[in-house]
Amino acid sequence: MTTVQRIKEVEDEMARTQKNKATSYHLGQLKAKLAKLKRELIAPGGGGGGGGGVGFDVARTGVASVGFVGFPSVGKSTLMSKLTGTHSEVSAIDFTTLTTVPGTVKVHGAPIQILDLPGIIEGAADGRGRGKQVIAVARTCNLIFIVLDVLKPLGDKKIIESELEGFGIRLNKRPPQILVRRKDKGGVAITNTVPLTNIDHDEIRAILSEYRINSCDVAIREPGATADDLVDVIEGNRVYIPAIYVLNKIDAISIEELDLLYKIPNSVPVSSGQWMNIDELIDTMWTALDLVRVYTKPRKLAPDYTQPVVLKRGKCTVEDFCNQIHKEIAKQMKFAVVWGASAKHSRGQKVGLDHILEDEDVVHISKK
Repeated sequence: MTTVQRIKEVEDEMARTQKNKATSYHLGQLKAKLAKLKRELIAPGGGGGGGGGVGFDVARTGVASVGFVGFPSVGKSTLMSKLTGTHSEVSAIDFTTLTTVPGTVKVHGAPIQILDLPGIIEGAADGRGRGKQVIAVARTCNLIFIVLDVLKPLGDKKIIESELEGFGIRLNKRPPQILVRRKDKGGVAITNTVPLTNIDHDEIRAILSEYRINSCDVAIREPGATADDLVDVIEGNRVYIPAIYVLNKIDAISIEELDLLYKIPNSVPVSSGQWMNIDELIDTMWTALDLVRVYTKPRKLAPDYTQPVVLKRGKCTVEDFCNQIHKEIAKQMKFAVVWGASAKHSRGQKVGLDHILEDEDVVHISKK
């Protein structure tokens, strides 16, 4: 029996099993089994993250990468070509793009890499088409554009979300606040600082048993935590990526229909063919990437606003800023003077390497 068939078997059994206190232990085991089987699809034989393959391994450039994911012929290549000026084959025929096509767009002085990925099909996570390679590349992106045909957005959205979820990608979510600390002995100790509304102790113990974890401390601080959240934490190979739903071809619908589309969370309606609403898409992309621009100020000169040093949120200390320019600068730094949102005074603040910078700060480095 293949892995896909075994997954179907477990899913069917879960669908047949009524959820109640008597079945919670059994359902917990089934959910853990399902996650382990899906892990085999992501990394057969315990290998890496699914592998790129010929045409999928792309040299990374820029400060962040955005992957275009969607079904064939939804306008990904047209949008990519117009955004970046990079030629990505455009045609009304399905599967025109057969490999990853990279390009770069400059936003607020920051180079952003755009990756036009081949169209995926239902069953991609199980290996249909070249879906595994496509989704493996998507796992490495900082942001995913899910490009949907405006005439059938919700159905396609659900299918693509399911395919990405099956490959360990969690869209617009953050890691669950669940801690599983393994021990050599002492059994299982479960604590929770919030009420357990979607999972109980039996289900937790069943999941741990399926993973052969006999002694550990489990601490749950996530409101509404589920069995799937616990499985994600134990598996440890999930990636949490922001996503924007790009609803393409709005030139084919009415204003009333367009108003309805705006009710879909994290969505931006556009027309890549007619170049409509692309400015909003770029602004939304910039906000979702959550990048920090920092400007340099040479001694006795005005700040250089033409070429910002772009850092990622969470890695935007003065030391990160120095290392982005040259690794020796941090070693030679005596102190830094910062102007902007992170500084306490408008006249500037003297800071050290661990100071956290904010977007559009200005920094002067004083050397020893």
